[in-house]
Amino acid sequence: MSTLINDRIDVRISKEQKELIKHASALRGFKNLTEFIVYCINTEAHKIINENNTVLNTLEDKRIFLNAILNPPKPNDKLKKAQLNHSKFLEANELKNRTIK
Repeated sequence: MSTLINDRIDVRISKEQKELIKHASALRGFKNLTEFIVYCINTEAHKIINENNTVLNTLEDKRIFLNAILNPPKPNDKLKKAQLNHSKFLEANELKNRTIK
């Protein structure tokens, strides 16, 4: 049989924050403030972990990403052409904005 261990976290907040949290807890129908706070913390922690795992799911994904940032490949012809088109676009808009003013 496993033993349930209750750990404790102490947090100091302003009276206004506590009243806000109590109000939200009551609106959601939680039995007490602790239950609401634990629910919110767990929900947010899972969300953060899932978002992190979605972007870079494995250590190999992270290694590949970091390698691409630290050692980017040389631009190919399509990328060079895209950069040239972007520069031309910016120049055209800059000239257009000057003539409008």
